[in-house]
Amino acid sequence: MKKSITIIPDESIARRILFIRGQKVIIDSDLALLYGVSTKYLKQQVRRNFERFPADFMFELTEPEKNEVVANCNHLSKLKFSPYLPFAFTEYGALMAANVLNSTKAIKVSVQIVRTFVRLRQMLASNEELVRKLESLEKKYDEQFKMVFEAIHQMLILPGKPKRSFGFTVEEPKTFYQTKKRK
Repeated sequence: MKKSITIIPDESIARRILFIRGQKVIIDSDLALLYGVSTKYLKQQVRRNFERFPADFMFELTEPEKNEVVANCNHLSKLKFSPYLPFAFTEYGALMAANVLNSTKAIKVSVQIVRTFVRLRQMLASNEELVRKLESLEKKYDEQFKMVFEAIHQMLILPGKPKRSFGFTVEEPKTFYQTKKRK
């Protein structure tokens, strides 16, 4: 069996995948770095083949999105002063970019990128399944635990003990009629 050769560590790819507009994407400068080309060349090739990149393959970030990405990702700080808005490539867009670049390194790295996207999707799905199971357990056992907590609460309430008085006790002044009855 042939062993697959890893060009770039999977962790390096996974760190570059961001969650923007509800999609897992990779920014053009990161993709260019992984493919071993300049960002300018990558964007040039994408613009020349724009019909290959529909909205679900790639989109351009807005200025606020760019600012948020720069603020949250230290490795993208160089984008702060760039006059151009970056492209965000989905899994399919990253694969299409490799086809457009048509280099052997881009094709090999694109396979790794797609595998990383798939692994992240599987991890996300398993986390969602875990959350669903936990919620169902909470619903199922909520009433039983409620009764247990109420019983514990009742046991914590101590029966009222008569308070011991200390110090001087002051009697209320007796009225005229109360003093007359005693005599």
